[in-house]
Amino acid sequence: MPAPLEHDAYGAPARSVAIHHVRAALRGAERHGLDIAPLLEQAAVPPELLEVPLARVSPQQFARLTKAVWEALDDELQGLGPQPLKVGTFAMMCHAVVHCSPDLRTAINRSSTFYGLFPGGPRFQLEEADGELAQAAGESGQAADASRLVFDLTGFDDPDHYLAESATVVAHRFAGWLIRRRIPLTRVEFSHPAPPHALEYDLLYGAPCAFRAPRTALVFDRALLELPVLQDESGLHAFLRRAPGDVLARLDYGSTAAAQVRRLLGQSLPDRMPDPQDIAARLAMSAQTLRRRLAAEGTSFQRIRDQLRRDVAIAALAEGTVSIEDLAHRLGFSEPSAFHRAFKRWTGSAPRSYQPGA
Repeated sequence: MPAPLEHDAYGAPARSVAIHHVRAALRGAERHGLDIAPLLEQAAVPPELLEVPLARVSPQQFARLTKAVWEALDDELQGLGPQPLKVGTFAMMCHAVVHCSPDLRTAINRSSTFYGLFPGGPRFQLEEADGELAQAAGESGQAADASRLVFDLTGFDDPDHYLAESATVVAHRFAGWLIRRRIPLTRVEFSHPAPPHALEYDLLYGAPCAFRAPRTALVFDRALLELPVLQDESGLHAFLRRAPGDVLARLDYGSTAAAQVRRLLGQSLPDRMPDPQDIAARLAMSAQTLRRRLAAEGTSFQRIRDQLRRDVAIAALAEGTVSIEDLAHRLGFSEPSAFHRAFKRWTGSAPRSYQPGA
């Protein structure tokens, strides 16, 4: 029996992680003179993939790598901050926030105060709508009652913008976890220029992203700050036990046609791969309407299907749960050779290079 697919919180198969993020996660360890080979081995990431621009890893591999770097450096900033932030700092912040925060506003402000106690910690501040924010919101077509969570990462040696991405992602995921609901982002702003991997940002945030902005910030509905913190001690223990996987998880938010198509395709595996007509019927629309909606989102049924197959294949190969022949059949290929060709086109490498011990 094939192993079950790893799904995100919205029912879609978990997305793979670009090799750029793997290299960025290792940069601090390399600066500190660590041998990265053992770190890659702990994460079951073949070192040769670092040199393949199209390579990707599974979310499980990336979470293991992050944890390995944390532990090797005893630094949750992974060697990229002005001073180390000892492993366990994030967990203590969670304890400080969960047990004494009646609402999300209080939780964010207390977490900001907590990190302010550490010279090398990330700095962030909640800004609620005032005249300046309302004017900026109106100019960009946003509601005037938006709020910004603004990050100050000056002093961080972060040429890959990895900490800027990590800090905003962790803050967003943690805030949503506290209130047990997704926090829709109106906009995400970055002070750095658009990076070569900017297309990955849509997977990270599910919102429009602006670059070369005055500040790095998450923009969202102010009303969400009134929502109560619903997590408790037992939920926190489970959350921390799964960290950093749940914190770093890249989520499909389900509201776009592309996300719905990916979810439905993933739910159909390993039985069969539906065609566009099948998926359109399940979404109560015509195949032509589905094509138009996907095109408006800058994608297509074929592209989504290929990305899904790629991500499922990477995870299965990395975990060693299925043979290449069985995986090819599971993903709807007529023969293994067709899968080999497709996989090399997607990742720049043969499937065997992703298997443990290859």
